[in-house]
Amino acid sequence: MNKVTSILLAGVGGQGTLLASEILSEALMLAGHDIKKAEVHGMAQRGGSVVSHVRFGPKIYSPTIPEGEADILFGFELLETYRYLPLLKPDGQVVVNNLKIAPPSVALGQQDYPEDIPGRLRTLVKNVQVVDGLALAEEAGDVRTVNVVLLGALSARLDIDALIWQQAIEKMVPSRFLEVNNRAFALGRACV
Repeated sequence: MNKVTSILLAGVGGQGTLLASEILSEALMLAGHDIKKAEVHGMAQRGGSVVSHVRFGPKIYSPTIPEGEADILFGFELLETYRYLPLLKPDGQVVVNNLKIAPPSVALGQQDYPEDIPGRLRTLVKNVQVVDGLALAEEAGDVRTVNVVLLGALSARLDIDALIWQQAIEKMVPSRFLEVNNRAFALGRACV
């Protein structure tokens, strides 16, 4: 099978998008895939856009996902997810956190935050899963684990054994945060 699968992660600086990308990449490598990853994090430390391209399969030559070729759009914030919709395949899937973070233009009153982004996504994409990442992270015991909750939700769409995900999390997360991240991952995986 020569299928290349492309996942685009889109979020805002400070959400843990890059850590989620690292865990995802590690799990894919442990599962035996060739993988390429590219990140764009302009002004990420100031709440700017963060995007990570992850492509995997038997042999990958380029990490960049061309427009209209992402199999999964994995969003950490609603507007950022909506913004990157043109990269999704017509039959692609969306896994998105139900979270609004106002961009500077909205915070300054120059623009309004678009209404009902989940509804807009469902109108345009057949397979959309909206996850209440913050509520599940709170249930896990630490709001900082939203990224791992979302990764758990994504993991249910990929054919990777749960033990491999566990190994990837153990490798990427400091041991003192491992227990709460494992709970977060399990809650995200179960919400599908």
